[in-house]
Amino acid sequence: MKAVDAPAEPDTSRGTATGPGEPAGIRPHRARIPVVLAVLAVLAAAPLVLGPFPITTMTRILAFAVLVLAVDLLTGITGLPTLGQAAYFGVGAYTAVLVGLHITSDALVQVVAGLAMGLAAAGLTGWVAVRARGIVFLMLTLAIGESVHQLADTWSAVGGSNGLSGMPPITLFGGSPLLAPGLVYWWVLAVAVAVFAGVALIARSPYGRTLRGVRDNESRMRALGYRPALARYGVFCLAGAVAGTGGALWAAQARFVSPGDMGFDVAALALLSVVIGGAGSLWGPCLGAALVLLVRDNLSGYIGGHGPLVLGLLFVIVVFVLPRGVAGVTGLRRAGVRSEKGDR
Repeated sequence: MKAVDAPAEPDTSRGTATGPGEPAGIRPHRARIPVVLAVLAVLAAAPLVLGPFPITTMTRILAFAVLVLAVDLLTGITGLPTLGQAAYFGVGAYTAVLVGLHITSDALVQVVAGLAMGLAAAGLTGWVAVRARGIVFLMLTLAIGESVHQLADTWSAVGGSNGLSGMPPITLFGGSPLLAPGLVYWWVLAVAVAVFAGVALIARSPYGRTLRGVRDNESRMRALGYRPALARYGVFCLAGAVAGTGGALWAAQARFVSPGDMGFDVAALALLSVVIGGAGSLWGPCLGAALVLLVRDNLSGYIGGHGPLVLGLLFVIVVFVLPRGVAGVTGLRRAGVRSEKGDR
């Protein structure tokens, strides 16, 4: 049985857009290529025109966006809202710092180690979580996240509540340490783009269509011969690997990790980024991640520390005005264009 037989899978052969959470058709996909190239060019050129502080901020945003992609892979594509991916993000960050302190400063080794440990941690905990759905799944992932956070906070071997510091600057392929913020930024950007491309390929693959079928009509998918629990477990492990990669990128910039990097606040902000950006749309949650971090880390200082209040108001506005998030605006615009062409 082919994965394209999923019940709620839209027909993309005619090149029509199907909404922010579904893969676009061939012609819209090709039409986005110049936009994607332009965005990548702007991001790559940022260190040439911006100072160290904004570049450091953008580096943090890119690492956090990788975590948000992991949340979107579960929440948007599979329909499993989660508050536990921050745990695997923290596992990846701790792994990268430990590798940097005791084994090697090579950034590629640290990323691979963070990915592997995020995958392993998700594999160990996900087999319990994926047996549930909806609010029960959300609470289970929250419990997993808080358990890992408490473990890190009390485990003296990884610094306890003080975290781990003193990580040396990263290197690449045995070269000199990357001391300039722009060089670290380019490394994080390269990995983040690769992760985004990988998640996009998964979302548009037969496996991704199977996940959306499980999300939309699990009973029918089971009747067609699929194994929904196995599909959910697989994507849970993949999301853990993506989150672990994001944690390693975060550590490459901060060169420090603490239990707060895997706490409830981080998990909630990641889920909020997905809601604001548009669940199921990969670029939307990344934009939401940038907005959330800018409000929390930058704007909050100018408004007396009331960043969380702004984020709360923004969440309410998005829920009532843009229920599909920022990415939903694009889908509504395309639908309007098609309606106008039909009227003619």
